[in-house]
Amino acid sequence: MPELPEVEVVRLGLAPAVTGALVTAVDVLDERALTRHDRAAGDFAARLVGRRMSEPRRRGKFLWIPLDGPEALLAHLGMTGQLLLREAWARPESERHVRVRLELRHPQLNELAVFFVDQRTFGSLAVDGLVETGAGDAVPAQAAHIARDAMDPLFDDAAFAAKLAKKSSGIKRVLLDQTVISGVGNIYADESLWAVRLHPEQAASSLGTRTKNRLLAEIRLVLAKALAEGGTSFDSQYVNVNGQAGYFAHSLNAYGQDGKPCARCGTPIVRVSFMNRSSHFCRRCQRVR
Repeated sequence: MPELPEVEVVRLGLAPAVTGALVTAVDVLDERALTRHDRAAGDFAARLVGRRMSEPRRRGKFLWIPLDGPEALLAHLGMTGQLLLREAWARPESERHVRVRLELRHPQLNELAVFFVDQRTFGSLAVDGLVETGAGDAVPAQAAHIARDAMDPLFDDAAFAAKLAKKSSGIKRVLLDQTVISGVGNIYADESLWAVRLHPEQAASSLGTRTKNRLLAEIRLVLAKALAEGGTSFDSQYVNVNGQAGYFAHSLNAYGQDGKPCARCGTPIVRVSFMNRSSHFCRRCQRVR
């Protein structure tokens, strides 16, 4: 599933094309792409056509484009969702798995199209109301429960440390809890824990102040590196708005490296089952203490 760097890459790619653009037409080709949309509040296409878009925003894995009025076009990419920029004349049948097509008119770029492509239909679009967070910003109601991410200027380091102190669960499980810290998924949790030499099952409450500070610093460093390299792509399921893959996969030290020697000590990286997915770590460098 796309994590913070991948969603941020998509946001950055969309911003120049959609900021200030007017929605002129919406073609819903597959209703399964609207599972998050509240149909009782109005038809998806009808609530978008004629609306002007503002600069896209993101919290964790949620991406949204504010509209004129207290609403936003919300996107959750799920496992395989993609938002692709296309020429205005591009038709859905020119690509596979196009679920929704938006036509936009931009003040400088003129007409263009945005395709929502989703091979496995786990992602979704919705028109959602914006709610105030109390910090001067507004987020879609469906994302209001999501914590800020470590790259957010308003992220509270002390509050994060305090939450860890109250959690007896393994540190990786806590990092994946989007109400504690958002945007960190399986890949970047494994990478951050490897960097700090923490075992995924080390109790979060057992971490000292220095270790918690180092962990947060490494989370930020890993996310920043992944963002600089366009995110992590193992196949064509994650691409940016132009259909290009990220290349952070070449920089991974733990995730997906099972059987390969640890870059630090040479011990083979292991892969174990974890919450219907996998954890990757070095048995020598990352021991439970």
